[in-house]
Amino acid sequence: MSNPDSGHSGHKYERAVERENERELARGRVVLDAAGIQRATTRIAHEILERDADVSDLVIVAIVRGGEPVAKLVCAQLEALAKHAVPLGALDITLYRDDVVARGVRPMPRPTRMPFSVDGKRVVLVDDVMFTGRTIRAAMDAVLDFGRPAAIQVATLVDRGHRELPIKVDFVGKNIPTARAERVVLRKRADGELEVVIV
Repeated sequence: MSNPDSGHSGHKYERAVERENERELARGRVVLDAAGIQRATTRIAHEILERDADVSDLVIVAIVRGGEPVAKLVCAQLEALAKHAVPLGALDITLYRDDVVARGVRPMPRPTRMPFSVDGKRVVLVDDVMFTGRTIRAAMDAVLDFGRPAAIQVATLVDRGHRELPIKVDFVGKNIPTARAERVVLRKRADGELEVVIV
């Protein structure tokens, strides 16, 4: 029999984690400001088109949540450069992660928005920070539940290294060397601008 309070406990845990994250982020060191993020996402868009200028079969899929603002910037740049609409989706990979059980907390999935088929498409998965590779592995599994793409490619705003799985990044905004114990976070400032900080 399930615990009726388990969902409520999950929400309380997430709120506590978010409050702690906010305190840590206040002490963070900025490594990429808004202008730097704009340059990095523009570079990613150019590299995607250099790989294949035909965007008729291209779809962009953001990994919820960090990948969403990055994917929106990349998608806008692609559409401006290619003069062609590029479909944008968002994929929650919570239930595909291999550490769900290890965390010991009931996961709280977020909305997935995939308003298109991935069959025969070139799917570019977009995330904010590439670390161990486990998030991307989970995202690939999730994409395959939506169909059979012609190819899956990976774009990330920041690659911080420390890979645990043999996952290759196709398009990188910026490589930032880090210590394994550090955290690299994309955050929105009070004025609405994005920045990347190390804590």
